[in-house]
Amino acid sequence: EVVGNVLPFKANNYVIEQLIDWNNIPKDPMYVLTFPQKGMLKQEHFEKMSTTLKNTSDKKEIANVANEIRLQLNPHPAGQMELNVPTLKDGTKLYGMQHKYKETCLFFPSQSQTCHAYCSFCFRWPQFVGMDEMKFAMKEGEQLVQYLIEHPEITDVLFTGGDPMIMKARMFSKYIETLVEAKLPNLKTIRIGTKSLSYWPYKFLTDDDSELMLDVFKKVTKNGLHLAFMAHFNHLTELSTPSVKRAIQEVRATGAQIRTQSPLLAHINDDADMWAKMWTKQVQLGCIPYYMFVVRDTGAQHYFGVSLAKAQEIFRNAYKKVSGLGRTVRGPSMSATPGKVQVDGIVEINGEKVFSLRFLQGRNEDWVSKPFFAKYDENAIWLDDLKPAFGEKFFFEEELEQKYGVKMSH
Repeated sequence: EVVGNVLPFKANNYVIEQLIDWNNIPKDPMYVLTFPQKGMLKQEHFEKMSTTLKNTSDKKEIANVANEIRLQLNPHPAGQMELNVPTLKDGTKLYGMQHKYKETCLFFPSQSQTCHAYCSFCFRWPQFVGMDEMKFAMKEGEQLVQYLIEHPEITDVLFTGGDPMIMKARMFSKYIETLVEAKLPNLKTIRIGTKSLSYWPYKFLTDDDSELMLDVFKKVTKNGLHLAFMAHFNHLTELSTPSVKRAIQEVRATGAQIRTQSPLLAHINDDADMWAKMWTKQVQLGCIPYYMFVVRDTGAQHYFGVSLAKAQEIFRNAYKKVSGLGRTVRGPSMSATPGKVQVDGIVEINGEKVFSLRFLQGRNEDWVSKPFFAKYDENAIWLDDLKPAFGEKFFFEEELEQKYGVKMSH
């Protein structure tokens, strides 16, 4: 009750009946993934909320305390509010979009501000808890098209949320039609970031508009665009039911390509064998393993966080157990303010133990794929915990500070 008043909770009968192993509570990974746990709040936050609930039944007061705690959890990490919100040439700020990397922009349709069930580790939780000033949301497909016209460098649009697959097919179809009919020469790929295959595969099987949704996907691929279905699978269990296997087949039959991704999470999937089996199963089902992320500097990072040293070890041990087709996966990767940074390994240079790192994506494309080094620190769990191995600053810091006004905290 205490944690559920701060972090959002939502489950459904598919998750409860087919994914959670009720004989393995509280350790079952799917249970930890969907049910808030005491350890997800820091002790002082837990006690503050607990005391409030004991002393008052005033909903407004409870909500105020919850919001106070939430604001301390870094609700929008990686400069999302300050640096990523784009503007049209006429000065209109597009709060339903983010544009961080040159080729890709994120689009948050206002109808996708929830999910079929909530993940306890989620970093987009401000979308669900009524912190309106923190929401990214847009009703306007036309403004998205206008932005794409003004930015010919963008090739990919990622529909995200929440979960865009919570939308009715009719509504999703309107957005897709607006994009497809604009015949934008620069647009090559429409991506959908979703956990629907895992939490509600019936979206593509038996929901009253499942056929219509699959038809919308076909519309994208028939118009010469690539439809990239970015599926979030956090555990092998989510790939085990007959429904998810059938749903994967249905989505793939539209011409869409399914790529898979997940953060590495203590208490849920910090196990190399499980990752290797999961990637192998994904390839068998026709999906492409894409990313292993490091858990972000927001929400319950103290609970889910895995040190970068351990993350790299888990990644390597899983990676070496899969065939070449499973090795499309990249990681462990941090989506930090300067960009997506991969931990390539731990090496010794001039007798000093260091992390070898590189950008998979950067605010400046010239940063990408240049190896750089940080002092080895067994406790580091995020980029800000790392110190440069050679010299005072990392190679990108000066520009990050001057151009984007962001100072690294090391």
